[in-house]
Amino acid sequence: MAEIREATLERHTTETQISLSLRVDGTGQSEVSTGIPFFDHMLILLARHSLMDLRVAATGDVAVDYHHTVEDVGIVLGQALKEALGDKKGIERYGWCLLPMDETLARVAVDLSGRSFLEFRAEDRTGMIRDFPFQLVEEFFRGFTHNVLANVHVEILYGRDAHHMAEALFKGLAKALDQACRRDPRREGQLPTTKEAW
Repeated sequence: MAEIREATLERHTTETQISLSLRVDGTGQSEVSTGIPFFDHMLILLARHSLMDLRVAATGDVAVDYHHTVEDVGIVLGQALKEALGDKKGIERYGWCLLPMDETLARVAVDLSGRSFLEFRAEDRTGMIRDFPFQLVEEFFRGFTHNVLANVHVEILYGRDAHHMAEALFKGLAKALDQACRRDPRREGQLPTTKEAW
């Protein structure tokens, strides 16, 4: 029977208090409460489309700004996925997705390489989603990428609605992670690298 890939972490700072549980081989169930409704929606979509089970309870200084909460949840999620994947033996390692969302088309590619790099390409002047700045999507991706230790490239190829752009990126990340984390029976017990070490 395959090992259960899951992790539970907490992070407490002067700005945020976060408790997060992640099960990689789940069914897409989620319980999310960050105090930021739009961000909750994005994390629920991330769980649903990656088929990972996710529980997040976060409190932060949202009366001041959403930045700390969004970034710190990205950090803890990245750490949790890294821990849950363990030595990463047998995984696909790479995942990618070209995802349409109405008028928007997004491209997301992931390499769970053990090396951190984020390339984020979206219009600098993309505006607000109600009271949620689109720029915080990049902050989430940065926190996640640098803590899961992955090479992540995301790009909005075209689009007009900021909500659709953000949603396309979160769903694209979900689908790419589903692929990258998947176990390949042909690689059982093997690291997905010719270096034989991460």
